[in-house]
Amino acid sequence: MTWTQEYVPLGSIALSALAAAIPIIIIFYLLAIRRSPGQVAGITALIAAFLIAVLVYKMPLNTAFLAALMGIAYGVFPIFWIVLTAIFIYNMTVETGKFDIIKNSIATITDDRRLQALLIAFAFGAFLEGAAGFGTPVAISAGMLVGLGFNPLYAAGLCLIANTAPVAFGGIGIPIIVAGQVTGIDTMKISQMVGRQLPFISVFIPIWLVVLMSGWKATKEVLPACLVAGVSFAVVQFFSANFLGPELPDILSSLASIFSLTFFLQIWKPASIWRFPGEQAGKSKTAALPTYSSAELVTAWGPFIILTVMVILWGLKPIKAVLDMPTLSIYVPGLHNLVTQVAPIAKAPTAMTAVYKINWLSAAGTALFIASILSAMVLGVGPGQFFRILGKTFSQLTKPLITIPAVLGLAYIMNYSGMSSSLGLFLAGSGAFFPFFSAWLGWLGVFLTGSDTSANALFGNLQSVTAQQVGVDPTLTVAANSSGGVTGKMISPQSIAVATAATGLVGKEGDLFSFTVMHSIILAILVGIMTYLQAYALSWMIP
Repeated sequence: MTWTQEYVPLGSIALSALAAAIPIIIIFYLLAIRRSPGQVAGITALIAAFLIAVLVYKMPLNTAFLAALMGIAYGVFPIFWIVLTAIFIYNMTVETGKFDIIKNSIATITDDRRLQALLIAFAFGAFLEGAAGFGTPVAISAGMLVGLGFNPLYAAGLCLIANTAPVAFGGIGIPIIVAGQVTGIDTMKISQMVGRQLPFISVFIPIWLVVLMSGWKATKEVLPACLVAGVSFAVVQFFSANFLGPELPDILSSLASIFSLTFFLQIWKPASIWRFPGEQAGKSKTAALPTYSSAELVTAWGPFIILTVMVILWGLKPIKAVLDMPTLSIYVPGLHNLVTQVAPIAKAPTAMTAVYKINWLSAAGTALFIASILSAMVLGVGPGQFFRILGKTFSQLTKPLITIPAVLGLAYIMNYSGMSSSLGLFLAGSGAFFPFFSAWLGWLGVFLTGSDTSANALFGNLQSVTAQQVGVDPTLTVAANSSGGVTGKMISPQSIAVATAATGLVGKEGDLFSFTVMHSIILAILVGIMTYLQAYALSWMIP
């Protein structure tokens, strides 16, 4: 039987939103205050969401169970598949001793921790976000920073915060494309509007990262490098988003930042080399580093070169179309087309699809697994060692294998029950202040789902409808859903789980959440203020 969502089950949108927020409050409490392990917080919040969906929102028991099950399955594949394969490649380079060569080759560019963070967390991480998204950049770049000697908490936190700049155009622009599909607004217009919001954030994210690491005094020493990294990224992001479309801003911006910063560091050096407390600070040790042949460097960097090439290939539309052909689509019985969304969440009564796609060949994790096989050949890893390292990697990730599916199950229950929509409608009731809160809708959507794409699918139409009701161009608020969403990525339980898995911090999810949460809130406020100004004082910026 079909079940229709009810967004005000308690007769008041405020009370209904409060009930819907209970699982989120539980996540915040357990992670930020109790510092509970991620799997404990995830499972507890999942159980709470299930009970509220059934008891308050009157969702049929079997429907709620199937929604949770679909989310759990999505958490295993493709999300956990990406984490497993990404960390597997990193572990192979460590086990074979090649990561020492990578560390030293990066140190020949700079052995200053501040500048290494700019190169890897900000620039290289943005490249991976643009090419693959869905957890890949944090898993790879955070693991690399730990290998370089970064404190694991800082490595994970810096990569999560750095990932703010590229998320809206991640995965070859899929979040913007989905926003256009959901709302009917021209995709190019949404791309242009996001491209007139995020570059302002992108300019100072490198400065923000370095201040967080070392304080303002030490940041002033590398301010020129921060500006080179941020401005080069922001300028290319603006032009590509406004004149090329949503597919390439991250790829082009990150490459511009990598090359600009690398070239700049050949002609400029900071006055002193900064390292974390406990590390020896002072003059550069670059001269004391061993020298390597071209063959040694190519071999050591080979896995990450192969990884990059595979991720790019998997993102190309013609190749992706072929790889998608053997995809297995499972229409979840008892859930598919049996939950109906109604206005104002949907333009007209709309049956929610529930299709679990096993795109085993086109998944980003598969690209990384093939890259791991090629990398094993380059590194001289035989079949026995290959499977031993793979088994070790899987054992390392047993707790994230619980956490990630749990938080995805939570997200799916909240979406299919209408709980997320109740929260969205509550924020949408802010009238003339809605442009400010539109960014917070995106923030909420990404916190719940871990994905800017999913947040746009969830709240895109609500953003469009509400904007028209308050007399604001819907292009602005739909874009703000994506721009505001990027600020929620760093505290999404899914992202936290990926980051802790990549840096050996499993069980310390609460510490990492506390590390990033204030930065997330401040950035969301900034995007909200920017959107409000663009709605009323700077409306000429809307395409």
